[in-house]
Amino acid sequence: MTQIQKRLFEIQDESYANFHSKLVPTVNRKKIIGVRVPDCRKLAKEVKNSGEVGEFLSSLPHEYYDENILHALLLSEITDIDECIKAVDDFLPFIDNWAVCDILTPKIFKKYPELVLTKIKEWSNSKETYTCRFGLEMLMSFYLDENFKSEYLEIPARIKSEEYYVNMMIAWFFATALAKQWEETIKYMQTPVLDKWTHNKAIQKARESYRITPEQKEYLKTLKI
Repeated sequence: MTQIQKRLFEIQDESYANFHSKLVPTVNRKKIIGVRVPDCRKLAKEVKNSGEVGEFLSSLPHEYYDENILHALLLSEITDIDECIKAVDDFLPFIDNWAVCDILTPKIFKKYPELVLTKIKEWSNSKETYTCRFGLEMLMSFYLDENFKSEYLEIPARIKSEEYYVNMMIAWFFATALAKQWEETIKYMQTPVLDKWTHNKAIQKARESYRITPEQKEYLKTLKI
């Protein structure tokens, strides 16, 4: 057992592991130690500058789900953009669940929109479920506010997938885009370009959002397929 594995087991919560395993059905329960995210964030801060981090980040694949969560949290704090992108590319093939995918949000990406957008187009075009999902999540996280361009909506709109976790992210993306960029995004609902399930899920999630006005919610209801 590695030192980091020992640290994770020291803050284990088995009741949380039993509960959380139901939320990540693609992960074997035996591979979940049961470390709550706030505790994992605290551990990440404690070890990020230690000598063991380099070896930990290069030791892929990890044995436990919680190691992957810690890995994603550590990558999210890397401050060199080239180093971060390389580390993300190295890690993405080993992501096998939505939770690890979604917690990976490198802060440095916000400072390099053009460079990261090129990678987003590459990631979102991947046939690997969680690489694609990650690319779409980065697009949602960093390109629906001051960096927004209407053409970016085409990136998720063009994706055709049978994967639940990809289509759910596409729906989440469009629901968020409706909240932030209504005028451009509503066109994609008025003339449907998404498959029926994803289209209707995007509308459902948008109508659940407090950022969508009551009038907008009523109009969206008329656009369900």
